[in-house]
Amino acid sequence: MSLNVFKKSIDLGDGRIIEIETGKLAKQADGSVVVKQGDTMLLATVVSNKDAKEGVDFLPLSVDYQEKYAAAGRIPGGFLRREARLSDYEVLISRLVDRALRPLFPEDYHAETQVMISLISSDKNIMPDALAGLAASAAIAVSDIPFNGPISEVRVAKIDGKLVINPTKSDLERATLEFIVAGSAQDINMVEGEADEIQEAELVEAIQFAHAAIKAQVQAQVELTELVGKTQKREYCHEHSDEELKAKITADTYDKVYAVAKSGAGKDERSAAFKALQDEVLAALGEDATETTKFLAKKYFHDVQYDAVRALLLNEGIRLDGRNTKQIRPIWSEVGYLPSAHGSAIFTRGETQSLTTVTLGAKDDEQLIDGAFINGYNKFLLHYNFPSFSTGEARPNRGVGRREIGHGNLAMRAIKKVLPGDEENPYTIRVVSDILESNGSSSMATVCAGTLALMDAGIKLKAPVSGIAMGLISDDKTGKYAILSDILGDEDHLGDMDFKVTGSRNGITACQMDLKVNGLSYEVLTEALNQAKEGRLHILGEMEKTMSAPREDYKPHAPRIISMTIDKEFIGAVIGPGGKIIQEMQRETGATISIEEKDNKGVIQIFADNKDSIDQAVRRIKNIVAKPEVGEVYEGKVKSIMPFGAFVEIMPGKDGLLHISEIDWKRYESMDGIFQVGDEVRVKLLDIDKQGKLKLSRKALLPRPPKPDAAPAAEAPQA
Repeated sequence: MSLNVFKKSIDLGDGRIIEIETGKLAKQADGSVVVKQGDTMLLATVVSNKDAKEGVDFLPLSVDYQEKYAAAGRIPGGFLRREARLSDYEVLISRLVDRALRPLFPEDYHAETQVMISLISSDKNIMPDALAGLAASAAIAVSDIPFNGPISEVRVAKIDGKLVINPTKSDLERATLEFIVAGSAQDINMVEGEADEIQEAELVEAIQFAHAAIKAQVQAQVELTELVGKTQKREYCHEHSDEELKAKITADTYDKVYAVAKSGAGKDERSAAFKALQDEVLAALGEDATETTKFLAKKYFHDVQYDAVRALLLNEGIRLDGRNTKQIRPIWSEVGYLPSAHGSAIFTRGETQSLTTVTLGAKDDEQLIDGAFINGYNKFLLHYNFPSFSTGEARPNRGVGRREIGHGNLAMRAIKKVLPGDEENPYTIRVVSDILESNGSSSMATVCAGTLALMDAGIKLKAPVSGIAMGLISDDKTGKYAILSDILGDEDHLGDMDFKVTGSRNGITACQMDLKVNGLSYEVLTEALNQAKEGRLHILGEMEKTMSAPREDYKPHAPRIISMTIDKEFIGAVIGPGGKIIQEMQRETGATISIEEKDNKGVIQIFADNKDSIDQAVRRIKNIVAKPEVGEVYEGKVKSIMPFGAFVEIMPGKDGLLHISEIDWKRYESMDGIFQVGDEVRVKLLDIDKQGKLKLSRKALLPRPPKPDAAPAAEAPQA
């Protein structure tokens, strides 16, 4: 059987090569490619149904990225020992690809479409997430699916002061900024990442640098499409139209919708007014209207909303809630609201509210990350919850969704950059943001509430961090545009951009940008960043009115952690055979004790909610790791008795021989009746021989009796 295999190579500019291959694997998919760099290989496939379901006016796109454990030569953990639901890491990569692809499909294309990306071979130092977007777009490029691409994604990082595309995993550890950037040959449409409090100009420079690399990868896909012969895409018709109905609805409702948008009403009142107008439109259709006609009427009414709200902003600079483009909604916040939490805060901005808690834990509370490519431990967790009541809705709770994982990750990135180092913060920290109200950018409310809650808990942040969501309304025909600070939910839905920026007074710590239109110039991007800075600093000022610096100490009921360092040789002695010693200490002191080897030393953490437990544990560990010193006196315990003497434990795990001749100045013929196991006896350490054996004496602590004329019969000494 012969294969018709096509390949294209991309040079990253420093000798590293990315290869795209199609025609060998998964040929029944509409499009499939293998993207390879080094030993890392990704298989990407795309399948799109030929027809769309009735009544669907959106693109049912699903993107799944999954890592096969065999790719890294590993067997999955867990009971089933197989790949299960996507991990948070895989969900985040899936979202990055989805957000880059979705805006590039035609607006009238509504066929169910599935993109699957699998890590099938892994190079330990080449990060696959930077190749996932390229692989997905290339799979679409070699198919007949309509797509206004290609696009690609790259990671841009600044390492040792120099911008680098797709750095190795080891180099990335030194990065001062790190962003995944996606776009087409013409425009950038997605950015997400973090930075060490950088300035706005530095972020723009990094995005421009990334775009140059994206253009080269897009060109390679264009050439691959031509090689495969897939330049002609499939024909489709997924939308019915009724221009007469559209014109009538526009004429009847535009002015009314414009008036509601201009009224400055609150979210609920505005939604009710729009709903009443839509009901009027449907009622005017008559009882005989078909389901298709009703579907089109709703769609056309939504189009009127879209046009009217945008026109109001562009022509009069008025927003749905009456604010101007730069105005931030009213803010109030409170810390210490929950008395039993280790730290808590409420942050409310307009109709968006987060109740956030901080819990301090020990090393044993660290999150175990068991992935095919990334595995290890994480000691800073941020979880974001978005219950349905926050938007006044009732729906079943199906667990954490992809949106919640993504929003939590963005907030985590934002705050992580200002956390103290391990030496200053021994805790595992869990931050939980529960969104109680939502009307625009609850992820940024999470950043603000999380910062306040951490300071309330006494965590010594390097600087407070705030966040803001920016929007954009633009008109290609007139060239008009408006940049919006602190966007509402409706402005996000009806706008062209959702740009979230977080940072301290010193600079940007994280950002996430999604564009729904083409053609965002770097001048407009710079303007949006500068306007975001103004808003971010305003929000930070409001937060500082509530709390401007971390508490001097942790809450009285917060657990305490003491760190100790011991010689490596004592790690086994502290743990004991089968963990016996450390488990006994935890049981008897009530403290949680963890120990690990680091830098050829034993690092111990003792965790408890009261000082007495910690003191007991410290004392017992010090006894274990203390080294016996010749000449010192110890209170020992008889562990065993032999014919020639007794073995006495002078420190935990350290026994010495108290020879029968060193018990007393008197002479004993046997050990019978002298000691019982468990007796306490005060002894002096006489010597430690070359084998480490201890020689003890009780006699050395007793006064030497004068020589009698006649020696009395020996009596057993008192222990």
